Amino acid sequence: MRARFGFHSQACAATLAALVVVPSAFAAEPRPPFSVVEASIPELRAALEQKRVTSRDLVQQYLVRIALHEDKLNAVLAVNPDALAEAEQLDRERAQGKLRGPLHGIPIALKDNIHTINMPTTGGALAFDGLVPPYEATLVGRLKAAGAIILAKTVMTELANWVATGMPTNYSGLGGYGFNPYDPRRDPREATFDGRPVLGTGGSSSGIGTAASFWAANVGTETSGSILSPANQNMLVGIKPTVGRVSRHGIIPITADQDTAGPMARTVADAAILLGALEGDKPDPNDPATSRCATPAGRDYTKFLDPAALKGARIGIPRAYFYDKASVPGAKEPRGGLNEAQLAVMTEAIEVLKRLGAVVVDPVVIPSIVAPEAENNSLAFGVCSGLDDAKGQDADCSIVFKYGMKRDFNAWLASLGDKAPVKTLTELRQWNVAHQKAGAIKYGQALLDISDEMDVRMDRARYEADRAKDLRLSATEGLDAAFAAHQLDAMLFAGTFGAGIAAKPGYPTVIVPFGTAPNAPPANAPASAAFPAGFDPKPSPVGVSFTGLACSEPRLIALAYAFEQATKRRVPPPLGR
Repeated sequence: MRARFGFHSQACAATLAALVVVPSAFAAEPRPPFSVVEASIPELRAALEQKRVTSRDLVQQYLVRIALHEDKLNAVLAVNPDALAEAEQLDRERAQGKLRGPLHGIPIALKDNIHTINMPTTGGALAFDGLVPPYEATLVGRLKAAGAIILAKTVMTELANWVATGMPTNYSGLGGYGFNPYDPRRDPREATFDGRPVLGTGGSSSGIGTAASFWAANVGTETSGSILSPANQNMLVGIKPTVGRVSRHGIIPITADQDTAGPMARTVADAAILLGALEGDKPDPNDPATSRCATPAGRDYTKFLDPAALKGARIGIPRAYFYDKASVPGAKEPRGGLNEAQLAVMTEAIEVLKRLGAVVVDPVVIPSIVAPEAENNSLAFGVCSGLDDAKGQDADCSIVFKYGMKRDFNAWLASLGDKAPVKTLTELRQWNVAHQKAGAIKYGQALLDISDEMDVRMDRARYEADRAKDLRLSATEGLDAAFAAHQLDAMLFAGTFGAGIAAKPGYPTVIVPFGTAPNAPPANAPASAAFPAGFDPKPSPVGVSFTGLACSEPRLIALAYAFEQATKRRVPPPLGR
């Protein structure tokens, strides 16, 4: 469905071409060369303050990057047609001594489930192609107030990966497949030769463009792993905030119980700056959850960037399931665990923590992970997903996702008023079936199907019971109990291994780039899963995640920053400058 330049319409490609060639009204005198490639937000701000570059110049450079590499990466669903005009306005304000905030004149991107009123918001779904919502997301207004230029909307896994089982990350009917800049090739294996990337991009948010320096940083959303996963796969820092830290008003939902927006960037400092811009200085009346956490003074998270923060910090290592395989009541085989290469990465990370003075508590036992009774074991109570967990077959899994999607997605459609292309989840499913030849549901829509079976009124009691059980197993008898027993500042996980248990109570995590592991099939995989002779897959990144309890972002940012500064393992993708 994608046209030249990787955009989902020729109009979008034309917009980019026009933006790139427009002459600059602010390029009157030569300046020392400045490149946006791998430039941090503080470096961009310094260059602007020193008049080495203008915001308009930054936009132009990023657009050139997109034009050069988008065909290979497919990172963009839409480009802001007003980006240059907005940059020029911000340049004028700077010249007058007026700075809006910490992102004044800095281009960033948004996941395409976040409402903008000058670009479409599609969620990657064909049914929403061209949809311009009637209102703007709260966080978009806050970014503009901080001076940000919203340069583009990123690709994403369609409807935040609540459409079909087996759908690759960063695939959508509207956008096609996104590609990882660390290995931007298609998977050559016959069983997966459908156009998908050989190296996963993570999802449902996208980190492709930030890794490739298409913009300074981007905003993703997460329900369970969708900020942490793309950050991990693209060697980025991701902050999955406490649910309620950032307003969700104007974001296409899965379930309000777990949805949140958050920053993705190349450094902890950049992510901290962006988090402060996303957060409000007072609760959003359109999102009651925003009263959950106190806001740091001035919404300034950079004051927590302490390179010595790990000295004396108590960091827990939850071995069972998250590092080593664990038995699950009723299951024939143990589950979880890291492979040998991943375990080596984490062993090295733990040694770094010790060297920096952290108190490493190893192992930490999470009670609900090792409970011998199925009713008390969180591994025995997963998320209902797929047709095997349809109504009547879902007694041993949580219906929170599928119930929340029916409840919250229909409410979101209603908020669009006359602009809604379809009025209900049922209508969307019908539209998808009618447009299968156009690629609407290449991988089916099993998750939408089981969501639409829910009756919001009649199934409410079951939902409330499952939500209570989720919280008991993930928090009360899970993370809360382990943190209290060992007086922890954080737990350490490999990549996204801890995303699910932290997502249920809405707890925060900060992930930092660190190592890599071979991109290879599991040892017990069939021979058909092997790569063809002569094909050399590039390694897959493995980030290190610091997870805490509700509203602990300041402490987690400090710990992550100290780890990052001591290691500095992120490397840019091999795309050239």
